This record gives sequence, structure tokens and C-alpha cells, in this order.
Amino acid sequence: MKMRSVLMACFCLLLCFQAHGDQEAKSDQEKIGKDLQLVQACRQGLGFILTFTSNRPGIFSADKNNKSRLFTRQEKEEAWNSWKMVSDYFLALDSLRASHNYFERSKDDSGDASFLIAYAAFLAQYRFALEWIERTENNPDLDTIFNEPVPEMGLPENTYSLFKFRFLNVARATEFAALETVYSLNKGRGHEETRKLIREDADAVWKAGKFSGQILTAKNALKIVKKAGFAAWMPVQTGVSEYMGDTKVYRRSLSLITEMQIRSLQNLLEPGDILLERREWYLSNIGLPGFWPHAALYVGTPEERKKYFEDSDEKDIDARLKSKYLAAYLRGQELFEGHVPRVLEAISEGVTFTSLEHSASCDSLAVLRPRLSKKEKALAILRAFHYAGRPYDFNFDFQTDATLVCSELIYKAYEPSNIGKGLKLGTEELLGRLVTPPNSMVKQFDQEAESGDRQMDLVLFLDGHEWKKSAELSDEREFRESWKRPKWHIFVQGKK
Repeated sequence: MKMRSVLMACFCLLLCFQAHGDQEAKSDQEKIGKDLQLVQACRQGLGFILTFTSNRPGIFSADKNNKSRLFTRQEKEEAWNSWKMVSDYFLALDSLRASHNYFERSKDDSGDASFLIAYAAFLAQYRFALEWIERTENNPDLDTIFNEPVPEMGLPENTYSLFKFRFLNVARATEFAALETVYSLNKGRGHEETRKLIREDADAVWKAGKFSGQILTAKNALKIVKKAGFAAWMPVQTGVSEYMGDTKVYRRSLSLITEMQIRSLQNLLEPGDILLERREWYLSNIGLPGFWPHAALYVGTPEERKKYFEDSDEKDIDARLKSKYLAAYLRGQELFEGHVPRVLEAISEGVTFTSLEHSASCDSLAVLRPRLSKKEKALAILRAFHYAGRPYDFNFDFQTDATLVCSELIYKAYEPSNIGKGLKLGTEELLGRLVTPPNSMVKQFDQEAESGDRQMDLVLFLDGHEWKKSAELSDEREFRESWKRPKWHIFVQGKK
């Protein structure tokens, strides 16, 4: 049960910052607070992955295993998923370090806090890199598996060798010693929780240095240098972390999808439509599988529902909503940031009624329409209202209805039952949990379009293009391919 109580940080505080502009820091102090939380979330997520690997002794052996064997495809996918999640967390921590790299220029207390963020991010990386390498080195086959190119997961060739080269060398230990000295001279106060984590991670690094860390470094040095040369590890090599640190500032409140495009959506959408959304440059995308990280349900306004259902047996849907879920119905009438609510989605505040102006303010957007009767769409909206107000599911457990995550709301609203065929949305295992990531919905759409057995139609695909600074109308063929895009798709779109 202890493992279940550990929050998956990638599906935790990272998603707290997920979807929307209201999550952006409104001041330097607020940004510092959020970044300190994000360091803790990444650290917690890395701890969860190590805990998960200890429960997979067949893949991640706790003891030295010199016998090689053939891994099954399922075992490889578990190993790749774990390695990809580790890579994502390190990229998030790289980005945080880059954005707080100039703490010495600050003339006030924010400089001390900025240094704490940079040092805590460094320590989390260093500590968990040593622990991860020590764990995975027990099985020599993992070295080969982690260095394989896995394009569908965005893993280039030799990333593990480059990762080891980055952390198992004297320069990294020297940087640690220098940062420890600066930290010892830092007389600032506050942020005690972060200071506690810093001390814990620093002690773990010192312990690793006295024992296994030096052995691992010496043992791997020649092999790593021969295999990886002096190239930087993947995130630094691509420049993602540094560029993201800059870009999320200057494009912080600007989406590629324009207000005019959002207004035009209202003429296309129908109650029951599913919105798939992506926002670039958000650290919240880290840890989430695939290109599409967020899903929402379009429920419309009472007037829109009345017009849509008036020629069906569900024309009294609002009377039923008001009768069964009065509190939720009334919340759904309250303006959201000055706009009329039309969308129901699970965000960090919980399952919330938001406006289309808010939800669709993103960089890429797709609208899917289930091939279901109005009766079944009315049932899905009724179910969705049932979950309104529930807390966000930071534990990402589809088994419980007490809390929900974004794709889980869609999954349960359209779940097949004895009164409707619903949508048969597939699940996949991610670090021991069965989930339906939004990206998997697009993958399933692609497969069903290929087989001719569609459950949904594509209404619209606005495809964001970072270098053009616009979201352009695209076709179904491009949408079907979008689930295969790497997480940092913007870096392969072409340069300015």
C-alpha cells in the first residue's frame, strides 16, 4: 500500500501546472513557489520510479546478474517506459536549473530562493542518477535496451550511455563540491522543506561517492567514453531545456490558437464532443506519454443543449441535470473568467466547468465526435455532471471514482453499459497503472480508421506550428499521424 500512496509526480504536481493560463505565476515570488514545488514533484516522481523498479525484479534485478537472456516485448516496453519517464524528469529539472542559473544577480531574497531551486534540481538529478545507474547496472541487458533507438517513444540511440557519461565523471563530482560550498555559505532562511530535501539528497550523494559512486564511475569510464564520446546527453544536446526556459517566459500567456479561431469553434461544436489539447513549453507535458496530454468534454450551454436535443427523446436533459445534480448544474451557470462555461474537464482544481475561451486557448487542438446517438451523448453528459466537483486524481487510479484525471472523465462518461454501447476506449499499463492517456485515444482513432471500424469522427484539427507562430487547419491524415510525434515535436518541425 505504501507504493500506492506515493504520488506519481508526473501525474501530480506537473499536472497541477498542466492545462491553462490561470496556472501561470503572476509574480516572481509565485513563480519561485511553483518552481520549488515542481522540484519536489520531480524528485517524488523519480522516487516512485525507483520504487516501481524494485517491484519488477525480473527486469530490474536487485542483485548482480551476469547471465544474459532475451527480454519479451512487454518487458522491454516496461523498461523503456521507466527509462523515458526518468529522462523526462531530468529534462524538467534541467529546465528549472536553466531558468534559475543567474541567482547571483538578484539583489533580494529571491536570489537565495533561486539558488535553492537550482541546487535542489541539481541534487535530485545527481542522487537519482547514481541510484538509477546502480539499480540498472545489475542487469547487463538493460544497457543494450536503454541504448536502443525507440522513435515512437522519442528515445534516440545511445541515450543511456550519454546519461552515464554525464553523471559518472569527475566534473560532476567537482560541481557538486562547489555547489555544496556555496550552499554552506548561503545564510538565507525559509523554504525549510526544500532545505530538508537538499540535505537528504546531498547526504545520499556523499554516501554514494564514498562507496558505489566512485566504483561505478571508474568501472564505466572507459566504456562510456568509447561509446558516447564527449557528446552531451539528449536534453542538453537538443537545447530543449535552455530554450524552454526562455520561451515559456516570452510566450507564457500567448497561445498559437487565436481568439478568432476559438470563436469560430462555437459554430462547429456539439454537446458530447471530445476536445484534445496540447500546450507547448509547459513543464507539465513532461512525464505525460505522447504528443497529446489533455482531454476535455464539451457539454455546451443550456441553450445549446436545448437546441441540439430538441428533436430527440432527450429534449428534457437540462431538467434531468437540474433534478439529479443541482449543485453541479448551478456551478455550470457561473461565469468562468468572465466567459460562459461550455466545457467540463478535470484540471488540478478538480472536475471543473470552464469556458471554451479558456480550454481551447492552446497550441494544438482536435475535436472528436463520437458516432453515437443523441440518447447516448445525453447519458455521457449526465455521467460527466455526476463527477463535477470531484478532486483531481493525483494518484491516477482508474479504479476509484472519488477522484478523476482528464482522460478518465472521458473514459467514464462514455463507458459502455447495459443501456448504451458507449465508447470502447483502450487502456495501457504505465508504471503499474492502467490508464487511457489522451495520446492513446488518437492512436486508437488511427487504428480504427485503418480498419474501417470507427467509433469517432474528426471534426477539426488545428495544428500548431511554433516557428510560424500559428495554428493551421490540418487534415485527418496528419491528425492520425500526430500520436507518433515525439514529445518535443516543435524541434523537428523545421527552423526559422
